[in-house]
Amino acid sequence: MARSAERRPFGDHLGRGLYLAFCVAVLVFLIAPMLVIVPLSFNAEPYFTFTEGMLRLDADAWSLRWYRGIVADDDWPRALGNSLVIGVAATAIATALGVLAALGLANPAMPGRVPVTALLLSPMVTPLVISAAGMFFFYSDLGLAQTHLGLILAHAALGAPFVVITVTATLAGFDGNLARAAASLGAAPPTVFRRVQLPLIAPGVISGALFAFATSLDEVVTVLFLGGLEQRTIPRKMWSGIREEISPEILAVATILVAFALLLLGTVEWLRRRGGERAAARFRPG
Repeated sequence: MARSAERRPFGDHLGRGLYLAFCVAVLVFLIAPMLVIVPLSFNAEPYFTFTEGMLRLDADAWSLRWYRGIVADDDWPRALGNSLVIGVAATAIATALGVLAALGLANPAMPGRVPVTALLLSPMVTPLVISAAGMFFFYSDLGLAQTHLGLILAHAALGAPFVVITVTATLAGFDGNLARAAASLGAAPPTVFRRVQLPLIAPGVISGALFAFATSLDEVVTVLFLGGLEQRTIPRKMWSGIREEISPEILAVATILVAFALLLLGTVEWLRRRGGERAAARFRPG
């Protein structure tokens, strides 16, 4: 018994070490393909591989020429402008519709909650090629193909499910007595939402909006179907660059997008912790 008691701490440490090693291996396997493009974007030569000078850390082997090329090329700023205009507008529409849908789904008295939820979340599970093809034929009949409005509506439909999920999860911890108390004091439903519900579910709304914006910023399949030359976005420009000319400028843009994605994830994590702190403060005694 004494020997087993002595061996148990070593076994616990060994199991913990193996678990941490497995987690690190999984993270490296998932993240390494994205991080490897960062040093390659500073390559002084027009190659997608590490040169001998880069491996020897020679100063002449590293350069910012591809980042300067992004600024000098008019197509990249134009694509960035299209991505921002389409992304911001689509995010605004997706957030408004997603919040309204989540408020309705949070009501237990709503009929058909399960099929409506499945319908709203269907863009997340439907292959993008099928969704984009259907949108192309539908928007073509309406004259919205190859227009900014068509892409905005399409990206809003793809981003709305993320808003529905995050806001619905936030409303699960919302105390309905607060809304009923405000209504009993004479507040109209819009006032109850604006003064009571929205401040408490704001972290979930912002998180959903960030996910919707990231979805629009990363979308390329829908742009290939619905977009024209005037609606070329950053992912569409990168896709064309890979097919037409292999330039390390694509790696520089990809590095910027990775940094932006990390910023979005950090913001979402900060909002999640802030929401948790607010919830804990509400139920803290005294």
